[in-house]
Amino acid sequence: MVEAPTHPLGAPLAQRVAFGTDGIRGRVGSAITPALALQVGYWTGLVLPAEGPVVIGTDSRSSGPMLVAALSAGLAAAGREVWQLGLCPTPAVPGTIRRQGAAGGLMVSASHNPPHDNGIKVFGPSGAKLGRERQQAIEQGLRGEAPELPDALSGCGTVAARADLLADYEAALLASVNGQRLAGCKVVLDLCWGSATACGEEVFRALGAELVVLHGQPDGTRINQGCGSTHLDPLREAVIASGAEMGFAFDGDADRMLAVDGRGRIVDGDQILYLWGSALREAGQLPADRLVATVMSNLGFERAWRQQGGILERTPVGDQYVHAAMEAFGAGLGGEQSGHILSAHHGMSGDGLLTALQVATLVHGRGQSLAEWMEQSFRPYPQKLVNITVLDRQRRTGWQECGPMREAVERAEAAMAGQGRVLVRASGTEPLLRVMVEAAEREQVDHWTTLLAAEAERLLNKV
Repeated sequence: MVEAPTHPLGAPLAQRVAFGTDGIRGRVGSAITPALALQVGYWTGLVLPAEGPVVIGTDSRSSGPMLVAALSAGLAAAGREVWQLGLCPTPAVPGTIRRQGAAGGLMVSASHNPPHDNGIKVFGPSGAKLGRERQQAIEQGLRGEAPELPDALSGCGTVAARADLLADYEAALLASVNGQRLAGCKVVLDLCWGSATACGEEVFRALGAELVVLHGQPDGTRINQGCGSTHLDPLREAVIASGAEMGFAFDGDADRMLAVDGRGRIVDGDQILYLWGSALREAGQLPADRLVATVMSNLGFERAWRQQGGILERTPVGDQYVHAAMEAFGAGLGGEQSGHILSAHHGMSGDGLLTALQVATLVHGRGQSLAEWMEQSFRPYPQKLVNITVLDRQRRTGWQECGPMREAVERAEAAMAGQGRVLVRASGTEPLLRVMVEAAEREQVDHWTTLLAAEAERLLNKV
């Protein structure tokens, strides 16, 4: 092992740190610390191109300012110019990178995780999530190895507050709807106490929407707690009680969104892809009638899209995989069932606010309600997802090496005889094994989900 170059940050970190599905994420004070952020900032400063500032945003978590300060110090130690956006949705960071010609950026957020967690997402000069090669170079630096990188830039970098740049992000959101309005349209927004509070209410009001706003102030102690895109009951209740046409709920950093129609039905990422994709297809704006989705997307969605002549490409879970596939296939629209939606027409960044504006103006512009639009959608196969805590990382990520577990999955797939499927995967952000079953019949879904979850608990957590 080559010794790490001397730099102002002291000894390498004791713990092993690696990028997961969406950056580095974990419990603040143990997995995520100021010492980690300091070194991530430094090594990111060396990995990114030398020209241009580095942008940093944060969600509302109480630990955010501490981590932003540490990242900024590390970047400055590498000689970088740092622009702090403050509280903002994650997509504001890649948008600013592209508009300002920045070298890259970081977002301090743990997305949908609870308040005691936090994380760091890193973006390259194109605004896309940092590629695996550059991630590995940062990981090497954190371990005390010497990646092949340039030395730190000469001198100490500078740090500036640039919340003013968020006005450009808001302007881009409003421009994305091409002059459409929401006058007379009653909408409920669940801003989740998080990043969407930075500008979500303002952009909807600017289009003339009549709003009911839930959890509309930034609160780092309550972010994602019983609200937002992972807890839709408050949104559903508010939509029905207020007689709203639709409602939108965001996660903690507002890079994803789920909707509820006027009848209280959930409109997930698959439904959004199908409906928005169909509108683009009708307008001749969807290249090759192709959508990109992940392995989690519903089988009913896939079959309905293909029945009307469309192409559906599947990727592993993670918006960076969707992004890569969209670029490889030249696709115009892609996303995840969880509500990360990427549009080639709007910068290829998962953006919950942008997606909500597109859905709202598409529906309103047609003179329809979201409930009426949903009647044109597909019939989803019954689907159930169970999370099993598996603390042993090797057992969790290598579950297929457990013969009895693999055989149980094969029995389930054989029993469904092509009318369903099983997906077992390790979470990239939490110590969970996710077991998902979908089939044409609800009884099969319930039976096999229960059986496979029990087998995973018994086999992978045994002492």
